Amino acid sequence: MSRTGLYGIVAEFADADRLTAAARRLREAGVAGVEAYTPYPVAELDALLDPRPSPVPAIILGAGLLGAAAGFLLQYLGMKFGYPLNIGGRPLDSWPAYIPSTYEIAVLTAIVVGFGAFATATRLSVIYEPVMDAPGFERASQDRFLLCVEAAAPGFDRGRLEALLASAMPSRIAEVPR
Repeated sequence: MSRTGLYGIVAEFADADRLTAAARRLREAGVAGVEAYTPYPVAELDALLDPRPSPVPAIILGAGLLGAAAGFLLQYLGMKFGYPLNIGGRPLDSWPAYIPSTYEIAVLTAIVVGFGAFATATRLSVIYEPVMDAPGFERASQDRFLLCVEAAAPGFDRGRLEALLASAMPSRIAEVPR
């Protein structure tokens, strides 16, 4: 259960090995809602922190297909009904002429929507997170490794989590206020 004044618990580690050991213990205990903050990528963490498949590729594909359909329909309807031109006796709905611009519109739509989906999925649009108020968080980009368990996660038990984290010998364990 989430407490209204508590965002989560943060454990600070001096090296990546202890962080990885703590993440492994949390995963074995079935703890969800774990985030890691490190000064450089730690390869083992990807598998330990409950990786979820990203929705971004599916969103990009859908946006590209919708962009292609919209671009094609815009040209087709405009040429067939809006402003029909008889050019060289060709049919009004000569679709091969629409392929280059349909492709360009599909790519443009996929790129623009993909950038927005990526920014949203990776939370780049979020300016502030409560975990940034954790003591020592500023060192996560320098020389410290932090592991945060969110209080909103199912099965959050502060005493149990503090014991699990303490067994990995962190430099500090702190509560993060909301």
